[in-house]
Amino acid sequence: MTDTTSNSAPIDAAAEAIDLAASDVAWNIETLLPNGASPDDLLDQADSMVDGLADYRGRVATLDAGEMAELMTTVAEIGELSSRAGHYVMLKFSENTADPERGAAMVAMQERSTTTATKMIFIDLEWAAAEDAHADALLADDRLDFCKHHLENMRRNRPHLLSEAEETVLTETSVTGASAWVRLFSELTSAIEVDIDGEMVPLEAGLSNLGHPDRAVRQGAAEAVAEALAPGLRTRAFVFNTLLLDKSVDDRLRNFDTWVSSRNLSNEASDASVEALVQAVVGRYDIPQRWYGLKAKVLGVDKLSDYDRMASVAESDEEIGWSQATTTVRDAYASFSDELAGVVGEFIDDGWIDAPMRPGKRGGAFCAYTVPSHHPYVLLNWTGRNRDVLTLAHELGHGVHAYLAREQGLFHQSTPLTLAETASVFGETVTNNRLLEMIDDPGERFSLLSSTLEDSIATVFRQIAMNRFEHAVHTERREVGELSVERFGELWHDSQHDMMGDSVEITEGYKTWWSYIPHFMGTPGYVYAYAYGQLLALSVYARYEAEGDAFVPAYLDMLRAGGSRSPEELGKIVDCDLADPGFWDAGLAIVEGQLTKAEEAAKTAGRL
Repeated sequence: MTDTTSNSAPIDAAAEAIDLAASDVAWNIETLLPNGASPDDLLDQADSMVDGLADYRGRVATLDAGEMAELMTTVAEIGELSSRAGHYVMLKFSENTADPERGAAMVAMQERSTTTATKMIFIDLEWAAAEDAHADALLADDRLDFCKHHLENMRRNRPHLLSEAEETVLTETSVTGASAWVRLFSELTSAIEVDIDGEMVPLEAGLSNLGHPDRAVRQGAAEAVAEALAPGLRTRAFVFNTLLLDKSVDDRLRNFDTWVSSRNLSNEASDASVEALVQAVVGRYDIPQRWYGLKAKVLGVDKLSDYDRMASVAESDEEIGWSQATTTVRDAYASFSDELAGVVGEFIDDGWIDAPMRPGKRGGAFCAYTVPSHHPYVLLNWTGRNRDVLTLAHELGHGVHAYLAREQGLFHQSTPLTLAETASVFGETVTNNRLLEMIDDPGERFSLLSSTLEDSIATVFRQIAMNRFEHAVHTERREVGELSVERFGELWHDSQHDMMGDSVEITEGYKTWWSYIPHFMGTPGYVYAYAYGQLLALSVYARYEAEGDAFVPAYLDMLRAGGSRSPEELGKIVDCDLADPGFWDAGLAIVEGQLTKAEEAAKTAGRL
């Protein structure tokens, strides 16, 4: 009896450690390769099909609807093969960016994919050159419904397309251009390790300590992060300068008016509408400043420092294991929709998630849509913090969106970036509000309401502040020239100070924190989409609160529609008018309502 007891304790402790680290939660990506095929096998099939498209050259602009449907079906099949191969290699690389074999495989994949894409450039160019009357007649034919919106968007790109020879050169050189620099940046940042109490941990783990309730721990973590960022800072600045110049050249050649115009076009948003969003958010910087002032009082300090912004206001800093987190998220999604909860269950149970932190693993979190005939995948870097639960709920929001939109096929499964965050933020909000329903303790309610508000601040105001930083660096690179490390730091400081005002003291080390953010490198202009998606999702959730279960079918219809319609048309499905200039103000009023609730909860909990 004694032996049994003594033997079982270590086993239980080991199981708990595994659960806290989610160390056994790994995805199975082998199903992306059908019948044991290799990525090269799939690309060989794609190449063979591409060669067969040569018969269409010179005829695309005059094809009838039936012929165009046949062509686009073949293009979709080629895309399916290429995307399966590409996602397999990318996901393998994300598991360990320090592995040279995986890095080499990424380069080889990009080279082959580029060669394939080059052979198909003529299709886009010839379709864009078709007479308007002929194109309109084809788009009215229901045989092209599976690619209609895609074809419409290709026509919208006409003013920015170059000749086939020029497009071929740009495509061929892209592998050694921007994408190569983005890969280098990813490898550099993935290799960063932070010294936390003598233990070298990945950057993601170091940053997670900024949520610790002990201020000394937060300050020490911030100083350690700044120290870890310092050695490669000049190299990362050079990478950023190179990418800034590359984009300015591309924008000039393609006749885009501003640094963000190409992103707006792909997001199906006008420059004016995006500027309206940005200015609406900047005009309400008083919201985060008001919160930071309140938070300083709650934390018992005269003024927050930058490392206090994400400090937990919880009375304790309990770790949370994978099993508890997934149960919470399942229950939250089930409270809204059994169908969505079922999809969430498949992600959790069927090997669609890779959760634990590992040396060399890509930082952050993402959802890879893969292809419509397959399921998506989610990558996390699990630290066992409560914030990770909401990250899981967020990425699974992307996941269920991708899963439900598969019926739209390759051309319409994905949405513009402006809508890409809507389902993820909605999933976070459902999870937050489900948890609130379960809490009676005033202190715990304040903690959760604070977390909800801080998510909104991080997603709306911080992202727009980062958009302002992007605007500043892109503009200065074009008008002045290469930026120094110090100048990057100054512009980062200024954009952050504008948002936080005098409510937060910005430390010297924080001036370098722009240098690990991947969106600036790989997807310039992306960040405002977070604010767009957050405010839209909050408005969508307000509709749900007003209508209850009757709202659910419309929401699911919007997810199933994928990117088959414009953002404004998709918004109408859930009764949101994105064309209304006051729409953003209404969303910001919801965030202000979150702040008011947090203020009231702080008083009720006796934290003021």
